[in-house]
Amino acid sequence: MRRKPEAQLCQPQRMLARHWIVLQFRYVSCSSSEIPGLTATLDKITYHHGGASLPMEKPHAFVYFVTIHNSSEHTITLLGRKWVLEHADGSHLVIEGDKIIGETPRLASGERFSYNSYHVTGCEARATGSFHGIDETGRKVHVVLPTFELKIPA
Repeated sequence: MRRKPEAQLCQPQRMLARHWIVLQFRYVSCSSSEIPGLTATLDKITYHHGGASLPMEKPHAFVYFVTIHNSSEHTITLLGRKWVLEHADGSHLVIEGDKIIGETPRLASGERFSYNSYHVTGCEARATGSFHGIDETGRKVHVVLPTFELKIPA
């Protein structure tokens, strides 16, 4: 993937270039570390088409289920998330914010946090997500959810 000079990027991409390193479609924060044993997995993804609740230009809904498991020796408090969606039409969507579905889960060793959310789109996409937080000493940590595809069934 070839990166444009920062001055040529739109605002969300500039923010992405400044705070995240892109390496093999993984988005890793420059100021935090991955902790062995802290993992994020996509448990399930479901597809829904159309309906009164979806806009006509975005008739495809993907509901995804994620689990973050802490098998490290540290207690981790998750503070937020960042998603990058690369749409088949070439557009990108960066979603970044505090909390995970309104929560800041605290995971002791052996604990897990599961949740589900959704994305609506007008075309197929590739999603990469990461979650950031702190351990019990205040050290900044993150975990990357492996890239997954939002494929429209034939």
